[in-house]
Amino acid sequence: MARLEDLEKRIKVFEDLEEIKKLHRHYVFLLNAHQWDEMIALFTEDGIADIGHHGLHKGKRELSELFKVKIAKINEKWNGGHFVTQPIISVDGDKAWGYWALYIFVFNGDTPNGPSYTWIQGRHDSEYVKVDGKWKFKYIKYTRPWPEQAKLF
Repeated sequence: MARLEDLEKRIKVFEDLEEIKKLHRHYVFLLNAHQWDEMIALFTEDGIADIGHHGLHKGKRELSELFKVKIAKINEKWNGGHFVTQPIISVDGDKAWGYWALYIFVFNGDTPNGPSYTWIQGRHDSEYVKVDGKWKFKYIKYTRPWPEQAKLF
């Protein structure tokens, strides 16, 4: 019987990992679509975002200010897209932690040779909690540049 219980626990962890991955990818989709209210709803009531030079924002009111005003202004100017990849996630019951590589594809404008784009690489560190059976962000941090400039030679 213990073996069946162990298998059930392991399956639950895999299911939680997939739900967390979906949550994080959905967050980035909503960011690209400028669907701020839906994005903010993915955070707990006391959720925290620490996004680059914008600093720490705590709770839904401050998250609303961060995303609807500050981030929205930048996203309109950049006219690019974001995506996350390479998740490393640990689950412990109704709590989880992880980090992802985040890339931003930025349109710089048209040139005589065609459109110009830049890739920006950063890192998303996150804490997740399960609230009423659904995974939400408790904390998210965006760090850029990441990794810090390394000396290659």
